[in-house]
Amino acid sequence: MFRKELTYYFSSPVAYIVIGLYVVAVSLFLWVIPGSWNIIDNGYADLRGLFELSPWLLMLLCPALTMRLLSEERTSGTWDLLRAKGVSVARMVTAKYAAAWILTLIAILPNALHYAIVYYVAEPIGNVDSGVFIGSMAGLALLSALFTAIGLLAASLTVRTRSQIVAYIVGAVACLALYWVAAQARFAAVSRGVIDLRDILFFAGLTILALVLSVLLNIRKK
Repeated sequence: MFRKELTYYFSSPVAYIVIGLYVVAVSLFLWVIPGSWNIIDNGYADLRGLFELSPWLLMLLCPALTMRLLSEERTSGTWDLLRAKGVSVARMVTAKYAAAWILTLIAILPNALHYAIVYYVAEPIGNVDSGVFIGSMAGLALLSALFTAIGLLAASLTVRTRSQIVAYIVGAVACLALYWVAAQARFAAVSRGVIDLRDILFFAGLTILALVLSVLLNIRKK
């Protein structure tokens, strides 16, 4: 199931569009578009803008990856076929989730290129806080895991509508609300390079809760 979903992403334009949009948007804001996130305008070898911008992009991209995961299976009849073959709902949901999350991780990996550029243009060379970068990347991995789980939960809640647009809107709004109310402070703490077990448990706990709810919703919906 996991290989099937990941293969689908890379055999269609979906993966390339998502990765491309994220990489291009980040690059433009960091190096081209004037503003507080622009490294050249600020005159400092600082990647703060990258990690302030990324959560807002992820809360738009993650629901886009998950909005089709359930509706297409239901519409095509593949869901019922897999269930008839004895594939559990939990297995299907977690496989779809894992494939979508892996894709988001691939999308954020090119951030290392921005780090390398800043590393070599800094005066003196290497005058960059590597610990903050590593912590921020870890924070993005945790945040993308949560946003992907929330997007899948939104798709589960709206699966009866068969509308991917509805699933996307619900997922994006839910990610925005959760980030604004609770996750933003946790992400900021991790991004400072301070790895607190409570922050990790916060992201992991909510991610697991969203996945469990997705499984339960899909068990109930025939």
